[in-house]
Amino acid sequence: MTVCVYNTRSIRMENITQISREDLEELREAFNRIDIDNSGYVSDFELQELFREASFSLPGYRVREIVETFIAGDTNKDEKISFEEFVSIYQELKSKEFSESFRKIIARKDGIRSFGGMSGISSEGTQHSYSDEEKVAFVNWINKALDKDPDCSHLLPMNPQNDSLFKSVRDGILLCKMVNLSQNDTIDERVINTKKMSTFTMTENLVLALNSASAIGCTVVNIDASDLMAGKPHLVLGLLWQIIKTGLLADIEIGRNEALIGLLGEGEDLDHLLSISPEELLLRWVNTHLTNAGTQTIRNFSEDIKDSRAYFYLLDQISPKGEREDELAVIIDMSGLRERDLNQRAELMLKQAARMECRQFVSPHDVTSGNSKLNLAFVANLYHMHPSLPNNNVDPDMHIEAESREEKTFRNWMNSLGVAPYVHHLYRDLRDSMVIFQLFEKMNVSVDWKKVNPSPYPVLGANMKKLENCNYAVELGKEAAQFSLVGVGGVNLNEGSSLHTLALLWQLMRRYTVMVLSDLGEGQKIGDQIILNWVNTTLTQGRKNTQITSFNDKLISTSLPVLDLIDTIVPSAVKQEMIKRAEKGVLSETDKFNNAKYAISMARKIGARVYALPDDLVEVKTKMVLTVFACLMGRWMKKAER
Repeated sequence: MTVCVYNTRSIRMENITQISREDLEELREAFNRIDIDNSGYVSDFELQELFREASFSLPGYRVREIVETFIAGDTNKDEKISFEEFVSIYQELKSKEFSESFRKIIARKDGIRSFGGMSGISSEGTQHSYSDEEKVAFVNWINKALDKDPDCSHLLPMNPQNDSLFKSVRDGILLCKMVNLSQNDTIDERVINTKKMSTFTMTENLVLALNSASAIGCTVVNIDASDLMAGKPHLVLGLLWQIIKTGLLADIEIGRNEALIGLLGEGEDLDHLLSISPEELLLRWVNTHLTNAGTQTIRNFSEDIKDSRAYFYLLDQISPKGEREDELAVIIDMSGLRERDLNQRAELMLKQAARMECRQFVSPHDVTSGNSKLNLAFVANLYHMHPSLPNNNVDPDMHIEAESREEKTFRNWMNSLGVAPYVHHLYRDLRDSMVIFQLFEKMNVSVDWKKVNPSPYPVLGANMKKLENCNYAVELGKEAAQFSLVGVGGVNLNEGSSLHTLALLWQLMRRYTVMVLSDLGEGQKIGDQIILNWVNTTLTQGRKNTQITSFNDKLISTSLPVLDLIDTIVPSAVKQEMIKRAEKGVLSETDKFNNAKYAISMARKIGARVYALPDDLVEVKTKMVLTVFACLMGRWMKKAER
């Protein structure tokens, strides 16, 4: 199989063979995550991190050998590696490591579907691909998850063997439901258009789904409603994977489930356990059970699970033992381990998983081919259905503070902008400031990357390198961005100080929000007072009785100023019968919250990318309230431009 031309730094079709389009795209994504200054090159010392991003980890000595060989043959002598050179190295390593081609290619030749000319931003001849396996897995998951939802009865069940999935997202209803399945109550379902569907109402639903997906941390910067209405397969599958993955991994976090402390290794510092990602925690959960079973542990959800051995032992460890009166025991039949045909063995394993109501996401082929996405989803679902967490090493008096709403909002905002690596833990993942530098660049604050110490950091002096980055980040904030960072130093970011980190993040988020307004206003500097004046002037023009004196006005707790503003920007968008207004000057807390849910979802539905939560309006959190009004002002200015 040959690969296609992707962009100006393309790989010629005749030069590269035996790499699927999907794998090439994944390599490009990995390369771009390391090439954070978009130079088109990575340095030789970044190669190990690049292999790790490409899910092909190598020991340090092996990488050093590769670098030495590369430098010896580098005709440019610039010690930089282009994407084409990286692919060449990667392919050579793959061919040496495995006698088989990339996953899915030999095992099922029709596993990758290709199509061209479907992206509006792509050049002619560009081809995209999608995985049949992922399509089938997502269809089966959606069919089960939304089976009893009356609003989806016109779509479900879908046939996993055809392209009905790509057509099903056209009206936006299914996507909105999937967002809520991932993060409950993200969308007020009163806002979803479910009747008398037209192109306009379907577009509204898709805009609502995209803005809500963004609010839970999905990256949607290269997707719009027209792409989804057209059912572009690679975009539909990419968005659905983000939504599904967000939901599956949401609760695999110690702040939400302190029983995960039981995964702490002997002599291990709790801070290290707190710093690892949900994927790593999930892997550790599996290995804890494999160790208890006296069998070999695994390093990944791809190569190491292909023989189903780990899965058999995991199922045996976590299966219900009938210890509760209302629980039926499930005895796992381990005889399948004697089956020599790996596909048949995987089928026997999945039949055992089905007895635990956990046969989701993977087929026997997905297991034997090592599809890392689908196997991650399979294991995450196992965890949710049968966590079986060990209680060793758990101090009953120990309490881990759960993520606050403010922290969650900032984390989701950063992730929605496509920062790399993905931020799982707000403070620990920012300790080297690499994500902060990316945010600065998105705010049009120039970063001198020569002053930045990139990862991977040396074993000795790693923290010093990170501290130097943090010092530079604070310097940029104070001098280039003109932020007020009194008392904030690099050491505070490096140590993960919540107070100081939030102070910087708030100003970054505020600058990003206001920057959009300045761009729409042709460079006019827009401050808080201008936004406040616009709110009241617009409400007056819309003949609304609500006015606010500031962004901490108690009237905001009712959400009436927000709803009246939305109704002025897009007349008749708000259904007045959905709004609770105080008859005797007092609105109950329940009515306030319902108004806030409706207001946030309506703001997203009309095209405002709002990250605030309903609680922020009810509690009148001044900072978040400002962003809501600023986003609505941006929506109004876009309307005025048309």
